Amino acid sequence: MGAVEDELGNYTIIKEGEAEILMHSSNTVFFNKAQVYNRDMSIAVLRTFIDKRKEHDAYLSKKGKPLNKNLIGELSESITLDGSPGAIEDEKINGATEEKVNGGIEVQQNQYDGIAKITQEGEEKTTSEECIKIPSLRGKQEPKPPIVLEALAASGLRALRYSREIEGIGKVIALDNDKASIEACNRNIKFNGFVACSKVDAYLADARVYMLTHQNEFDAVDLDPYGSPSVFLDSAVQSVADGGILMCTATDMAVLCGNNGEVCHSKYGSYPVKGKYCHEMALRILLACIENHANRYKRYIVPILSVYMDFYVRVFVRIYTSASAIKETPLKLSYVYQCVGCDSFHLQSLGRTVCKDNSVKSAPGYGPVVPQKCSDCGKRFNMGGPIWSAPIHDKQWITSILANVKAMKERYPAFEKISAVLTTISEELHDVPLFVSLHSLCSTLKCTSPPAVVFRSAVINAGFRISGSHVDPLGLKTDAPMDVIWDIMRCWVKNHPVKAQQDNSGTAILAKEPKLQANFARAAASLSKAKVKKEARYLPNPERHWGPKVKAGRQITSKHSSLLGPDIASKSLGKEAETEAHKVEQDELIVHSTQETATKRQKTDC
Repeated sequence: MGAVEDELGNYTIIKEGEAEILMHSSNTVFFNKAQVYNRDMSIAVLRTFIDKRKEHDAYLSKKGKPLNKNLIGELSESITLDGSPGAIEDEKINGATEEKVNGGIEVQQNQYDGIAKITQEGEEKTTSEECIKIPSLRGKQEPKPPIVLEALAASGLRALRYSREIEGIGKVIALDNDKASIEACNRNIKFNGFVACSKVDAYLADARVYMLTHQNEFDAVDLDPYGSPSVFLDSAVQSVADGGILMCTATDMAVLCGNNGEVCHSKYGSYPVKGKYCHEMALRILLACIENHANRYKRYIVPILSVYMDFYVRVFVRIYTSASAIKETPLKLSYVYQCVGCDSFHLQSLGRTVCKDNSVKSAPGYGPVVPQKCSDCGKRFNMGGPIWSAPIHDKQWITSILANVKAMKERYPAFEKISAVLTTISEELHDVPLFVSLHSLCSTLKCTSPPAVVFRSAVINAGFRISGSHVDPLGLKTDAPMDVIWDIMRCWVKNHPVKAQQDNSGTAILAKEPKLQANFARAAASLSKAKVKKEARYLPNPERHWGPKVKAGRQITSKHSSLLGPDIASKSLGKEAETEAHKVEQDELIVHSTQETATKRQKTDC
C-alpha cells in the first residue's frame, strides 16, 4: 500500500464506510457522493438477506430436510468462481476469443466444450458438464457464501464496501465496459488490502452479455446505471439464482414521472400520468417492467423494499421460478384513470380470479371502472399504466432491515437518512397503491387546508385506514374511495366557507351535497408512532447542490452549475478558458512567426 501511496500524484483519497478509493482530478471515472444513501441501503438489505438465508437453512437443518438446491446446488455448479484471489473467470461471447484485464494482467481465453478456467499462472482446469454433481445437502452442511454481481462498477466503491462491510459474503464480481473504469477498479482493489483482493474480481465486459452467459449464478445482482436500467433487465432476471435478490436503480425520473410518456412506454412498457403521486408511480412502473421481463422465463418477483430518495428510485426484489405462479401476474398489475380536473384517480386490475368446481382460474378484469366523465367534477380521464398495484414492500423485511440498521448505526455513514426513510416506510399502508395530496385537494376547492391530523381523524372515524408516504411528506395513503375523500372535504368547506368561484372543478364538486357526514374529532391513531416519539422521518439534504453529478468524460459547462455549484463550475470553466487562451496565443505566435519568415524570404528574393 505504501508503494501505491507514493504514486498518488493527482489522486484524491475518498473514504466511505470501511472502503477507500483513489479518484483522479479528471472526470474520467464516475463517482457520485450523493449515492451514499443508495449504497448504505443496499448493504443493509444484503445483510438482512444473508441473515434470513441462514435462519431458513438452520430451520431446514433441524427438520432434517435438504437445503435449497436452487440456492446451493446452483452455486456448486458455478465452478468459475472458486474463491481464489487470482482466479479469472471464463466468458463466452459469441464464441469469440477475448482478452480480459484483471489487475493489469492480460489473459488469453480459449473455448472448450465444457467450462474452462484460466489462472494467472496459466493453468487450465476443464470440467465437463456431465461431471458436475449436486452433493447431498442434508444435515448441518453450511451453504456457500453468496456471490454478488455489481454489473456497472465504475470506481468499484460499491463492490469494495460489500466485500469489506458485509459479514458472510463470498465473491463480488465487478463489471464495466470502460477500460479506464476497470483500471481504476483494480487500483482501488489493491489499495484496500488483502480482504478486497481476495473477494473482489474486476472484469472488462459488457454486463448484458456477461449476465446472459452466467444464468442462475448470482445470489444478488446490483444494477445502478447512469440513467435507465431497461436495457439490462432482461439479462439480469436470468442471472439471479432462484430465491436470489435483484437490486435496481433508475435515475431517469423525468421519463418515469410523465414528462416523456412515449419514451417511458418504449423503455418500460408503461405509460405514466402526471400527478402528485408520480414518484411512487415511477416505482410501480419499474416493478411492472421487471415482472414483465421475469415472466418471459417462467419467473416472478416479490418486492421486499422499494424506495424513492433524492433523484432516483431503487427497488429490491426476490426472484423465483414457477410456471404456475406467473399466472397470477395480471392480478398484480393495474391501469390508472386520473381525472384531468380534480386529480381523482381510480385503478382497474388487468385480471381477476374465478372459482369454479373447486378450482381457481384466471379471467380478464372487469371494466371500465370509471364512466366517460368524472362523477365528481365532470371532466374526462387520462389513462396510464399498467403499473404494479400489489404491495411494493415486505413488512417483515422492513422491520428486520430497520433493526439491523439501528443495531449497527456506527457502520452506516448515512444512518440518519436511511433510518428515517425506513421508519416512514414501516408505517405506510403497504397494500394501498398511490396516494392523495391534501394540498392538491385544497387547491382544487380553493379552500384553506385542514391540519393533517384533522383530515386523518376524519378518515379514521369514517371507518377507513390512512398513513403517510415516504415519497412525499404531504402524501396520504388511504383505502377510502375518492367519493368519501371529497365528502370529507365538502364537510370541511361547510365549516370553513370559501369565496364564490367561477365554474371550475372545485365548484362542481362543492355543488353536490355530501353523502357522508364527516367526524373531525381527534382520533387516537391520527398520529404515527414515529411522530409521537418525535423520530425523524423527512430530512433535508446535507449540503447544497446535493444530487446527480456530471457523467464521466463529459465536459463541464455553465449549465452544470446547478449540479456542482457555481464555484466549482466556474473554477472548471476558468481552467478551460486559460487552456483555450493559451492555445490561441500559441497559434498567434506560430502565424506571426510564419509571416516574418515569409517577409524575409521576399526581401532576400528581391
